[in-house]
Amino acid sequence: MKFVIQRVTEASVEVAGNIVGEIEKGYCVLIGVGQEDIRADADKLIKKMIGLRIFPDDAGKINLSLKDVGGSLLLISQFTLYADCRKGNRPSFVEAGKPEMAEELYEYIIEECRKSVPVVEKGVFGAKMKVRLCNDGPFTILLES
Repeated sequence: MKFVIQRVTEASVEVAGNIVGEIEKGYCVLIGVGQEDIRADADKLIKKMIGLRIFPDDAGKINLSLKDVGGSLLLISQFTLYADCRKGNRPSFVEAGKPEMAEELYEYIIEECRKSVPVVEKGVFGAKMKVRLCNDGPFTILLES
């Protein structure tokens, strides 16, 4: 499982011309699910992500968590995080989880995050999406199980 976490001042995701998810300060998270991933992998990454202290405090020190700043989450599924480009020029996605399993884990992640983060928005699994964000820093973290 892979989470690409971007600290943002704002982010949105659009499907077919309609905004389906939008946040202000928080994280825009691209989520890739691999073939072997299970709920325990998701639990581990969720706990780490929510506990990350990557927001500045009053002194400018990177010391505050998502909860400390009242931040939100925008969670977007992205199987292309499992692109294998080692051979040739056309990526292979054989390591990505099968759609049914990946969607179930994606929805599980959303529900688990909603237990501790007041505002959790999402994209549409499997849809063609346009993601807009203002990466604050820029600050991007990759978490992998």
